[in-house]
Amino acid sequence: MNDATPPNRCRIVLIAPPNVPAARIAAAFDGGDVASLILPENGMDEASFQAFAEQIVPVAQAAGIAVIIAGDTRTAGRVRADGIHVEVGKDELAETIEHFQARMMVGTGGAKTRDDALELGEVRPDYIFFGRFGYDNKPDPHPRNLSLGQWWADVIQIPCIVMAGSDFASVEAVAATGAEFVALSSAVFADGVDPKMAVAAANALLDETAPRFED
Repeated sequence: MNDATPPNRCRIVLIAPPNVPAARIAAAFDGGDVASLILPENGMDEASFQAFAEQIVPVAQAAGIAVIIAGDTRTAGRVRADGIHVEVGKDELAETIEHFQARMMVGTGGAKTRDDALELGEVRPDYIFFGRFGYDNKPDPHPRNLSLGQWWADVIQIPCIVMAGSDFASVEAVAATGAEFVALSSAVFADGVDPKMAVAAANALLDETAPRFED
């Protein structure tokens, strides 16, 4: 359960990996502060994905966690998600923002260079994500994601999310970039990991080491 007042530092965004039961995702919410949860389709058909999201969305929202549906705007509307995540070109992103942003967040990702990121940023998404779903298979964050996150946080006001590594301790490196959010997936949901304990440990490390933002 989240506190009424979120911490004034880099916060956790959870990304659900493939084949993780809804109960394991919900267990992570008991580990302390989580800003949002991104639910990718992960290869599910539309009906299965919607049914899966319907199990999680109300539980997450009751815990004060915003739920972002990746790649499926229809399901996002049907399950009353808080946002959608799309990885498309600038023109299609602009159309998505125009159509949806009045009623839900629209975030994006997929940028591999500064120029790519700036082009997407021109149409004012609610956030930009540096990383790729499912590619947090090494303990440390990818150096390119850290570099892009630090540059973006220094010069652009739109918030960014940076993908951490498979070790929850990698949140420290992401927070040091100045990024507003750190994404955790395998570090929380891999086999043999207790989701609640992983989120609690990551939050404790952020409390101890993350820079504080100005009010």
